Amino acid sequence: MLKIEDIKVHLDAEAGLVRAIDGMRLTLTRGQTFALVGESGCGKSMTALALMRLLPENGRIAGGRLDLDGQDLFDLSEARMRDVRGGRIGMIFQEPGTSLNPVMKVGDQIVEAIEAHTALRGAAAREKAVDWLRRVGIPEPERRIDDYPFRMSGGQKQRVMIAMTLAAEPDYLIADEPTTALDVTIQAQILELLKDLQRERGLGLLLITHDLGVVSGMAHQVALMYAGQIVEVAPAADFFAAPKHPYARLLLKALPDAGRRGEPLAAIPGTVPPLWQDFEGCRFAPRCDRAMVHCGATPPALAAAPDRPAGHEVRCLLYTDVRESLGRPSAVPAPASGREQRAGQLLLEVKDLRVRYALSRGFLGGAQRYFNAVDGVSYSIEAGRTLALVGESGCGKTTSGKAIVQLLRRQALIEGKALLHGIDGQVNDLFQLDGPALRDARRQVQIIFQDPFASLNPRLRVQELLEEGLQALRPELDAGARLALLHDLVDQVGLRRDALNRFPHEFSGGQRQRIAIARALAVEPRLIVCDEPTSALDVSVQAQILNLLRELQRERGLSYLFITHNIGVVEYIADHVAVMQAGRIVEAGRCNEVLGQPQQAYTRTLLAAVPRVERRVTAA
Repeated sequence: MLKIEDIKVHLDAEAGLVRAIDGMRLTLTRGQTFALVGESGCGKSMTALALMRLLPENGRIAGGRLDLDGQDLFDLSEARMRDVRGGRIGMIFQEPGTSLNPVMKVGDQIVEAIEAHTALRGAAAREKAVDWLRRVGIPEPERRIDDYPFRMSGGQKQRVMIAMTLAAEPDYLIADEPTTALDVTIQAQILELLKDLQRERGLGLLLITHDLGVVSGMAHQVALMYAGQIVEVAPAADFFAAPKHPYARLLLKALPDAGRRGEPLAAIPGTVPPLWQDFEGCRFAPRCDRAMVHCGATPPALAAAPDRPAGHEVRCLLYTDVRESLGRPSAVPAPASGREQRAGQLLLEVKDLRVRYALSRGFLGGAQRYFNAVDGVSYSIEAGRTLALVGESGCGKTTSGKAIVQLLRRQALIEGKALLHGIDGQVNDLFQLDGPALRDARRQVQIIFQDPFASLNPRLRVQELLEEGLQALRPELDAGARLALLHDLVDQVGLRRDALNRFPHEFSGGQRQRIAIARALAVEPRLIVCDEPTSALDVSVQAQILNLLRELQRERGLSYLFITHNIGVVEYIADHVAVMQAGRIVEAGRCNEVLGQPQQAYTRTLLAAVPRVERRVTAA
């Protein structure tokens, strides 16, 4: 067993001492999956870094014990800990784009891990690396092993990270959002691979994720974390059948699906509180729809849940003798009015789009061989509507979106048309624009990138990041107007206003994604290309963002090209769906028709791989 005993992690920050983890105890058993879930910023990823002793420079272990086979890993020297990392405990990091060395071929990075932790060397290590790339679903692994990370999609880089970690054959695996960037078919393949390893080798898995569908299908035990503490821990079946903590119940109600189209999701108001403050009572009380008078002053202990099986514990005063309610209204928002109908008003027409990359060049520099990333794609988007592009990683979804916003001009050969219909009736081909006309089009068409960390300048504070676009595309705003707009934006996307004075590295992955969304919204575009905008978000923040996107669409007539692998999100927000495979659209139509009665075998395969949470929530 890998035992986590009352671990405390402190970080020194400008605002004061941050208690990122405040007394955690968990036990990870060989052959079992323990899922750690909770909102972005609650301490999940910091837990993973603490277990690997990879805390940032301003972080330290302030107490507790990490026991592996009777040895406290916190007492080991750094040299001995390097043998434990990878060899005994492996880790899949949340952001593959920043975890892979950009100047090393992916195969060299996997071989390096194999040679460091196994007896294989040279050709044998390379052969094993190819085999692992094949097992995690990388096409043509014999060729792709010599690619650099930048030549791979976000999902493919994630699979490389998984292959690198598993190739070292660890006893325990800490997986921090391992399937976030993966489409549903590859996700199902990776999860089945992890299950096979558990059966064959007794792999112990600590799964950190916000995807409750994955948790429902994978986990044996679930721990729900909030503001640095575990607030509920239970066997997985019991957690989904009868969650006890109000926070757990609200999370399950926030999941999007077709049954909730047309109504707001149950987004939890507010955000996770800053962990540098001193807490007197329950940390969730300010956001709880069942808060009582004593919740703000009496800190609840983690104790056995009443009328539940052994091992189900909850940190809540509801299950004590203190019962005086505050009468706070429910966190579930009232239904919003319907969206304005704008049928027939075209905003964007994409005709026969082709995007080709040069694979090799001739003696005089001309390309000899091309790879067709997008091969003759056509679709249209109406004002105030959402088109979802779905398909496997590497099928061309992101490439199509980047081509529309003119980010591939110097990297690829682009053919076809992207006709943008103006408010005044003027039609412009985005691929033919330049200079001031292109700058005006970029205000109308914005993009939210898949990897929030790579898309944010690490040297700029959040306020500077958000003001860049405003200064370039909305020069009529003065400094005071820009600051007022930024305050409204961070409120809308669920961040505190003090976030404006911080740098990107000071935020979690989900918080960085909210910054990226705010940046796209700042210039008030007409069309937003959303490239996996909710993939890094937990379900409660995802609900906030989806509610926000729907409300903005209703109020401003915004249109979205929604690139995603989350079918639940597609069912909830999309009007039309286009399914892509190998650079082509193989099926398209209205959302309810394509997802309800798919005609293509590929579409049926995608839908069959979607993990679902059984909605069996009972009364507390």
